[in-house]
Formats: sequence, structure tokens, C-alpha cells
Amino acid sequence: MEPMQPCHKLWLEQDGKIVMSDYRVRLLELVAQTGSLSQAAQTMGLSYRRAWGKVKELEANLGIPLVASEAGGAGGGHTALTPQARQLVNAYRRFQARVAEAIQTAYDEELGVKA
Repeated sequence: MEPMQPCHKLWLEQDGKIVMSDYRVRLLELVAQTGSLSQAAQTMGLSYRRAWGKVKELEANLGIPLVASEAGGAGGGHTALTPQARQLVNAYRRFQARVAEAIQTAYDEELGVKA
């Protein structure tokens, strides 16, 4: 039998509204990697409309712009994260790692196999 492992979902709220989550940060990371909200949405199995709605919802809840887009031409458009979005994504990932470490430590201390 495999040992148990702690799992968790993490998100941040402000005034009862989600301002960041694992799912949303992944969407932003994919935008940064691909330069395209459309490609990021496709990778996550989302419609473009849903992905755009999530980004706009986050921007409204946070009160800051997260993406900057250039209209398409012969080579197509491009979407990039704003400096504020990059900072937020990096800070969230650091926070997420610290939370996972704290959860693992608590699990090991309380439910882990004792010697």
C-alpha cells in the first residue's frame, strides 16, 4: 500500500473575490511562455473567451493590468505579462512553495510514520 500524501488547493481572496489561484497563475505563466492568450487557453483546454474572462476578472479584482496585447498583423498578435503580473506570479509561486513545505512538515509531524 502506498503511503498517504497531503494535498491542497491554494487561492487568495480580497474582499471575497479571488485574486490569484493555482489555476489562474498557470494561465498567466502560459501566456508568458507562449506570448499568446489563445495558445495558453488551448493548452489548458479552455475556450479563448473563458481565458480572457479569467484574466479580465483578475485585473478587475486586483485593480492592476496583467497583460498587454499587440494587435495582430501579418505575423499575428502578441500578448505579454505586465511587470506587475510577472512580480505577482513569481511571488505567488514562492508563497505556494512555502505553503507546500509547511503542509508537508505538519503532515510529517502529525500523521507521518513515527520511528
